[in-house]
Amino acid sequence: MATILAYTSPSAGHLLPMLALLVELAGRGHRVHVRTYAGGVPVARAAGMTADNVDPRIEGIVSEDWRTSSGRAVLRMTIETFGGRGAHELDDLDDAIARVGPDALLIDINCWGAMAVADASDIPWAVFSPYTPFLTSPGMPPVGAGMAPWPGVVGRVRDLGVRAVVQHVFDTPMMLHLNGFRSIRGLSALRDVDAVLRRAPLMLVAGGEPFEYPHPGWGEAVEMIGPCEYDPAGAAAPTWLDDIDRPIVLVTTSSVKQADSTLVATVLTALADAPVHVVATCPAGVPDGIAVPANATVTGFLPHGPVLDRAICAVTHGGMGVTQKALARGVPVCAVPYGRDQFEVARRVEAARCGTRLPARRLSPPRLRAGVERALTTTAGARRVADGFAATGGVARGADLVEQRVIRGTAIRSARLAPGAVRWSS
Repeated sequence: MATILAYTSPSAGHLLPMLALLVELAGRGHRVHVRTYAGGVPVARAAGMTADNVDPRIEGIVSEDWRTSSGRAVLRMTIETFGGRGAHELDDLDDAIARVGPDALLIDINCWGAMAVADASDIPWAVFSPYTPFLTSPGMPPVGAGMAPWPGVVGRVRDLGVRAVVQHVFDTPMMLHLNGFRSIRGLSALRDVDAVLRRAPLMLVAGGEPFEYPHPGWGEAVEMIGPCEYDPAGAAAPTWLDDIDRPIVLVTTSSVKQADSTLVATVLTALADAPVHVVATCPAGVPDGIAVPANATVTGFLPHGPVLDRAICAVTHGGMGVTQKALARGVPVCAVPYGRDQFEVARRVEAARCGTRLPARRLSPPRLRAGVERALTTTAGARRVADGFAATGGVARGADLVEQRVIRGTAIRSARLAPGAVRWSS
């Protein structure tokens, strides 16, 4: 049996999906150690693993993208946040390796400094991504813009133009950090984000077709393993849930603070006279001044699984975790994206015909209600997505891949020969 060191970014939205995979690996007898944010340490320990927290300076770097509505400003803040954390991850992962002595590393895709450490080490490693990774894919628009695929010549021309913009506003500033970390570790500079991500011998992605677009260009080193759902130990359904005798509509906002508090208030108003019960969860805190109608319950963090087991629709902020969790149960989604990767998630909901997409700038009670009503007509699409998720093999197949390609040393080494290596220059 192997000793596996998992290293995550300071977010429940990243730790919990990875824990689903780690629990499977631990159940097979592997020794798993998790280094994560302080609040996640007891969660990992309750799951049966050893765990400790990352350098507090990492957790102390928090994006304040909720203060702005500018997409470019959000992107800039995100890059600076991950870059700032990555600078501390270099020594922090060194420390974890020295303490744990792992046979294999599993690195969160948002941990840029940790990926450089892993690439420079002689320890077999893999990357875990709880969202669609920023990889180029022939015939598909660049990830990040939230655009639907367009076939044919017109689509290819559009994608070339969009890719040039993405490279300017995303790749170039991100690569300053990534190549900086690589230089510190004696690694050659790389051309773009795609080349950096392809350094991992194996990348496991939480997702699956038909919700995810087909990506033949991703190659064999990238594998989709379904939504990777994990609810913390002891996260039982609240007793008040049994008292609800109407169909349930779940609405939820981000676990990391962003400017999405209007979503809950809008849903409560839109469905106040509907024959449903709205369960609204606000993991980052219940907004002040919320007027709660008789057919609604508003709470802070709540495990979504028990609610979704009884739900007929989920209204989400476009977070990949909760959106996929709903679809895995065949529950259609009305996605209202605010930023980050949420535009991509919402577009996939629309493209897979498993729900509806409503841009946050157009949010209003009448439009939200119409979006929910249209989403309720897409249950067949949601069931089709659920079947696709099941067909990935889930975390059991993910654990198989870690054992076969990483732990047993049979990783696809050709993925390490990514094109685009260039000489480092300051």
